[in-house]
Amino acid sequence: MAFLRSKLPFLSVFFFCFYVSPSISTNSEGNALHALRSRLSDPTNVLQSWDPTLVNPCTWFHVTCDDHNRVIRLDLGNSNITGRLGPELGQLQHLQYLELYRNNFEGEIPEELGNLKNLVSLDLYENHLHGEIPKSLAKLKSLRFLRLNNNRLSGSIPRELASLSNLKVFDVSNNDICGTIPIEGPFRSFPMESFDNNSRLNGPELQGLVPYDFGC
Repeated sequence: MAFLRSKLPFLSVFFFCFYVSPSISTNSEGNALHALRSRLSDPTNVLQSWDPTLVNPCTWFHVTCDDHNRVIRLDLGNSNITGRLGPELGQLQHLQYLELYRNNFEGEIPEELGNLKNLVSLDLYENHLHGEIPKSLAKLKSLRFLRLNNNRLSGSIPRELASLSNLKVFDVSNNDICGTIPIEGPFRSFPMESFDNNSRLNGPELQGLVPYDFGC
């Protein structure tokens, strides 16, 4: 009996960790989404269901989870939301679709989005984002759709993005992108319309003749 009593504290801690660790993992995603919500203006109450006191965010509107209650999709396109995107988005490790198009998001694209290794689609078009395209997006090896058009982005197109072999759609039209257009990897097949209306973008790169950021 003395031996059993001596082991009870250990066993209690073990079973506590066993039972609560899944919800802690899930709640970390809920905390990240709630941190995002706290920095946004939501005049039409699209985010009204985002209640941080719930066990996980899988019952929230515009959030989709997989069978393990992990957030895999965030659909907030065309929602009249205003504010800045924050580094907390990089904590949604299982996210596959980040759909934030046609809103009033401003500020820079967080480099932490490069942590979303399962991301398939990143749609940030038709917002008010500025600054450069983060080089960290080149870490998104599953990415197929990258649409950043109709913002206020500047700087050159990161050459690192040419390593994204699965990228099928890329659009940076209607920004203030400068330099030249990459010609390697998936950039061989993107139509010129994907780069339209960037007055300082000089066309396909002439390797060895001018630097890729010529004109920036």
